[in-house]
Order: sequence, then C-alpha cells, then structure tokens
Amino acid sequence: MGELAGKKLGVLLTTAPAHPNFRPALALMKSALDEGVRVYLYCIDEGVRAVSTPEVQELKQRGASLFGCAYGAGHRKIALDDSAAWSGLTVLADVVGSTDRFVSF
Repeated sequence: MGELAGKKLGVLLTTAPAHPNFRPALALMKSALDEGVRVYLYCIDEGVRAVSTPEVQELKQRGASLFGCAYGAGHRKIALDDSAAWSGLTVLADVVGSTDRFVSF
C-alpha cells in the first residue's frame, strides 16, 4: 500500500455488512487511511445498508469521502440523511475517473 501514499483509492461497495467481503473491504480502507491514502467509498446496491454502520462511519470520521446511491437507498427504504453524500451514478463515474486505483467488493 505504501506506493499509494498521497494518492487516491476508490472503493465500490456492493455488499451488505453480513457479506463475507465486507470485512476485507474495511481492512483495505483502514490500511489505506493509515498509509496516508485518500479514500473515496461509494456504496451501491446492498452496500447502502453499510453506510450507517459504526465501521463505515468510523472511516468517514477518519477522512474517507463517503457516498451512497440515493436510488438504492430509496429502493431499500433507507432514509437519506447526513451519514453519507447521497447521490447518483454520475458521482460514481467521477470517483472511478479521478482515483489512482479503483476496487470493488
């Protein structure tokens, strides 16, 4: 991860907190933040269920930029609040296009 210090990492989270990929995604983002990487997290599909979790909110408190899919939240009857910047796919496209590395879970 050291080669990304000072760079940008984009993460697309499509899984709910109970999914086996949730913990590895968190570990990657925590490690990136520890190394001075700017983290951009976009939660979509079942990933919108993770936005309000303490683990994801901790990432936000540590400086990660947190975005949630407004359509996905509405479809799952999740209230749009200040826990994330709720947006559409245009923001996801911006994250993909403006980060040095991009991964999805």
